[in-house]
Amino acid sequence: MIWAAPTTPMVPTDPAFVAAPTVAVDGVSVWFGQKVALSELSCSFGPGVTGLLGPNGAGKTTLMRAMTGLLSVSAGQVWVAGGDPRRVRAVHGHIGLVPEDEAVPNGITPRDLARYRAALHNVPDREAPDRWLAVVGLLDEADRLMDGFSKGMRQRAKVAAALVSNPTVLILDEPLNGADPRQRVHFKQLLRQLAAAGKTIVLSSHILEEVEELADTVLLIVNGKLAASGGFRAIRAALNQRPYHVRVTCDAPRRLASAVVALTSVDAVHVDPDGAVVILSRNVQDLQIELPRLARTGGISLRRVEPLDDSLESVFGYLVEG
Repeated sequence: MIWAAPTTPMVPTDPAFVAAPTVAVDGVSVWFGQKVALSELSCSFGPGVTGLLGPNGAGKTTLMRAMTGLLSVSAGQVWVAGGDPRRVRAVHGHIGLVPEDEAVPNGITPRDLARYRAALHNVPDREAPDRWLAVVGLLDEADRLMDGFSKGMRQRAKVAAALVSNPTVLILDEPLNGADPRQRVHFKQLLRQLAAAGKTIVLSSHILEEVEELADTVLLIVNGKLAASGGFRAIRAALNQRPYHVRVTCDAPRRLASAVVALTSVDAVHVDPDGAVVILSRNVQDLQIELPRLARTGGISLRRVEPLDDSLESVFGYLVEG
């Protein structure tokens, strides 16, 4: 049975939801005995790359398993590409999963793995396995046993197998584990191409810089709940109770520090041993206006002004601390 997506009320400006979802998670809770892995979590995903972040044990992998139908939910509803992945077998062909764990039996080759998935989902294109193995750079290694593969090579083989059925939704749990720098660049290019082609990509990674670079939207899960959503800068801007750290290099650091400390937008100022002025401010917009004015008035030459914590890693750290 194919059924409509859940009609969860969605706030149009809420970045945790999209207008026409490919994946919808509606009030989902998952319990393992007394442990609550997910708690009344609601969100949705559409075409493009969504980054899924959170500390170890936050519930990211649990959510991904629920989205693929590998795990039943204790409460709520999951809808993926036309139906409930636990009830509608046809949905599975629309989902490609690259799990973090090995999940590959011994004694098989990348070609075996890709062909197995193609047969499992009745893929009519007989060339699909080799085509995707070529895309991930494993065609020359397609008949080698994966037992001796590095972690990065095994991940690439799993990516090729996941893509064989041309899935609508691609769920990637730490897909870049073990990949070398060249492989990372190649994989990021592939994800951008897939996203541009309209695929829905959910990417979980502990490498925050890569999620920051790839993801259009970020969902942060802490203790089984959605802690924040949106672009990382939008999330950071919403954390007004946390001051920004801004580093300024100039030709007269102590004179600048004395002038800056009087601004209402500034919480604290100190001069580093290397002569840089580090400013804590809750209103960087005002600070951006005031700094050039103070520099002109004081005859100070500003060389560089840079945020120290305007990154996904700092956002993540703030939310987990909170």
